[in-house]
Amino acid sequence: MDKIRSDCPISCTLDVIGDKWSLLIIRDVMLRGKMSYSEFLNSEEKIATNILVARLAMLEEEGILAREVSPGNKSKYIYRLTQKGADLMPVIIELMDWGAKYNRNCPRKELGQKIKKDKAAVVRELAAVLREKVKGVS
Repeated sequence: MDKIRSDCPISCTLDVIGDKWSLLIIRDVMLRGKMSYSEFLNSEEKIATNILVARLAMLEEEGILAREVSPGNKSKYIYRLTQKGADLMPVIIELMDWGAKYNRNCPRKELGQKIKKDKAAVVRELAAVLREKVKGVS
């Protein structure tokens, strides 16, 4: 991201991942195993195609996602987290926990229950899984 509002670390982070669509795409890759354009398009939040294209390109440009040709279909791409993207996992977990804690319309599902019981253990477990997934991804 070339244009920044300030040199505040929070502002710089928000310049990259500060919109809901970017966070939801990261969530889908990180926690739901989604990898393809069509899988993101079918998420329950119903992202518009033009926004999805723009966010995927920006996340790739920022080095959060890596795009590669799908081994099963050479005319499609899949997206994977880079280490930079995987490093967002504790932030995503904190956002999930905060949302479940303060919004009664967001019940804790299985992962949310684990987070409530032992957040640190969930972060360690997911970090180990993501380390394996990002091996070999630039």
